[in-house]
Amino acid sequence: MLTSTAELLAELDAAEGWPAGRWGALLDQTAKIFLGGIEKLSVHQIDQFDDVFVQMMHRVDVKSLAKLSQRFSEAKCLLPQVNRRLAFDKNESVSTPVLKSRGIAQELLLEVVQSQGLKSRLAIASRQSIDSEVSDALAKCNERAVHHALVENLGARMSEAGWARLVQLGENDSELAEKLARRSDIPVALKRKFCAKREDARMRFLNAMPGVMRHQIEDTIASTGATGTLPNPDPSDLASAQARMRELNCKAKLNDSAINRFAVYGEYVEVTAALALLTGSPIEVIRTLLASDKVEGLALACKAARLDWRTAATIVKNRPGVPPVPAGEMEKAKEVFESVSVSAAQRTVRF
Repeated sequence: MLTSTAELLAELDAAEGWPAGRWGALLDQTAKIFLGGIEKLSVHQIDQFDDVFVQMMHRVDVKSLAKLSQRFSEAKCLLPQVNRRLAFDKNESVSTPVLKSRGIAQELLLEVVQSQGLKSRLAIASRQSIDSEVSDALAKCNERAVHHALVENLGARMSEAGWARLVQLGENDSELAEKLARRSDIPVALKRKFCAKREDARMRFLNAMPGVMRHQIEDTIASTGATGTLPNPDPSDLASAQARMRELNCKAKLNDSAINRFAVYGEYVEVTAALALLTGSPIEVIRTLLASDKVEGLALACKAARLDWRTAATIVKNRPGVPPVPAGEMEKAKEVFESVSVSAAQRTVRF
């Protein structure tokens, strides 16, 4: 093996001017030789290979480096110079495999966390396991995506100070707070305090929601009027739909199944009449909520009508003449729907 290494070094010295592809093939061949006989190598021989790889890595293209990174990420023995070169590469396909490898030194991971960008930190935050020192360094970063990846990683160990930092961030990030609540390894005292704050914030939200939504609905009615973008129903069709809804309600058949079916088939005169009857709200208010691009009020009307969220979502998504609702707006509407009680919703939408 010493002879092979010496020959490779000599070939490197004589091979200036080779194209990157040829260097890449030589790099790959050298990696196979090294990894295939690594158990028989002495410390000195391993150091020689480390030197050889570093010399060749300066001459190859990104594809060859990415292939080498993948090979070494699966190896038991990692070379210090090679690791550093790969870990600090600006190309994600090169750096990510070695940053996720089990054999990389913790000191190098810490250095990457403290000096590199978001993609490198995300790669480290998604490692199969993370020591507490590295996790704490990731928690100190200012990238929200890194915090979320770290909390989602059950293999990440964390000090009490690291957890305290994430809990503090969770006070202004409801999604992060939800993920933290699912972690069982947060220190007991810290988790108790965290849960108490979450419950307090939730109660404040619930108490304020009906009044806030009432003002939003009033503003919607004042600004858009009763018709919005929905087609104007013929008065006789509306009267017929109201009579039909009263009949279904008397037979206890004006339920989620019936209203969901009206919405799927675009029968929004029936949907309007049904919601007005079940909520005790005027037809004009329901039509305005159906036409509005602010869908929290419509979600609240569905809750007041004692519908489930699946039916409410179907109503929102199938409104004729109304543009599709962004995913973020649907999430807000769902949060309102699930947070407010039926009685509070009924008080809010009745005018």
